[in-house]
Amino acid sequence: MPELPEVEAARRAIADNCIGKKIVKAIIADDPKVIDGVSPMDFKASLEGKTIVAANRKGKNMWIELDSPPFPTFQFGMTGAIYIKGVAVTKYKRSAVKDDEEWPSKYSKVFLELDDGLELSFTDKRRFARVRLLENPVSVPPISELGPDALLEPMTADEFYKALSKKKNGKRSKEIKALLLDQSFISGIGNWIADEVLYQARIHPMQSASSISKEGCATLLKCINEVIEKAVEVGADSSQYPTSWIFHSREKKPGKAFVDGKKIEFITAGGRTSAFVPDLQKNTGAESAKAAGKRQQGKVQRVKHNNSDGQDEEAEAGKSEVKQRGTNTKRASTNKKSKESNSDNDENDSDEGLKKPSGKSKQNRSSKGKDGDQKKKPRGTNMAAKRKLEESDDEINDNSDASGGDNDNEQSKDRKLSSKTQSKGKKTTKQAAEQRQTRNKPSKKQK
Repeated sequence: MPELPEVEAARRAIADNCIGKKIVKAIIADDPKVIDGVSPMDFKASLEGKTIVAANRKGKNMWIELDSPPFPTFQFGMTGAIYIKGVAVTKYKRSAVKDDEEWPSKYSKVFLELDDGLELSFTDKRRFARVRLLENPVSVPPISELGPDALLEPMTADEFYKALSKKKNGKRSKEIKALLLDQSFISGIGNWIADEVLYQARIHPMQSASSISKEGCATLLKCINEVIEKAVEVGADSSQYPTSWIFHSREKKPGKAFVDGKKIEFITAGGRTSAFVPDLQKNTGAESAKAAGKRQQGKVQRVKHNNSDGQDEEAEAGKSEVKQRGTNTKRASTNKKSKESNSDNDENDSDEGLKKPSGKSKQNRSSKGKDGDQKKKPRGTNMAAKRKLEESDDEINDNSDASGGDNDNEQSKDRKLSSKTQSKGKKTTKQAAEQRQTRNKPSKKQK
């Protein structure tokens, strides 16, 4: 991905080969995703006939200064690149256009032909770049929002230390990798440069910025300057970077990445995949120790949780018991209401005498079997008992004519006894009828 060294190489190529020359032809791609805020025709009209007077850069942004505004500006994105026909400009490995391929490339977004026949093209294979036409590029975003350029505006050791000490995200200090990638803090450093300088300075990517000592800050700033200067010196040609750099191994697969015989590991820091050497880059500082303590405490809590299965089951059993008690209480309340309802039915039966019992009363009447269990009387048995009772009543009425007043009193008592037996459920209808038959037999004196 183009970072400060790659963009600086493109700026220098334009400065060395294009300054003082007039643009005679411009071809602007019809790609509104890359060509931002201006139509291809307006862009073309603003360039043709103008003379290139300078090539400028800040951070990862470049703009071509013409003899009159507006000026074309280039934010390189992931695969943006400048090519000059016949001039050896650094080839970015992800968007390189070979000499035998079509010219301009099908990925060209801005093509310029100069009055001496020189041709220049800005290409973007993956379309993450942004090309704008601005009156004063340094006064508007994104360039106006950039921090000091890492190459052109280097900070002193004291300035760098003070700047790191102040950088906190709320109550927590910002991680150093995230801070280096923050273009408003320092511009031009991208992912690979951040990994390289942190490795060279032996600082962990997730080390809190404010916890780095003054000596550590001085070492880090020295590494930033050295890495950028070396990369710019060789024209961003990565094949010429020192072999001791982590750069050459940071794109290898985990487990197969080593530098100077030491294993490289990969983590996410500052929102980006970060390569570092755990043996050399230790995360130190009070906040780091606190975070490690929290992680250890979390592990202990998880272990306790795993070892407390029995307690959890006990708690669940207790919850179940409480729930069951509530269910039983509810059932008891329902049964109580049912009994009260049955009692009301029994009272009604008592008032009605030998009237047909209600459905609920029938269900509540039962007799004890040989095994002592309560069993419901079959419906057919109750009907048979009722018929037998009616026959018994007829017999009682016939005998009452012969027996006189004494029998009437006895029959009245029998009826009351029968009604009482039915309401309390102590004797069945069949038993009451048998008793009546026995008592209503004529005595010897009557015979």
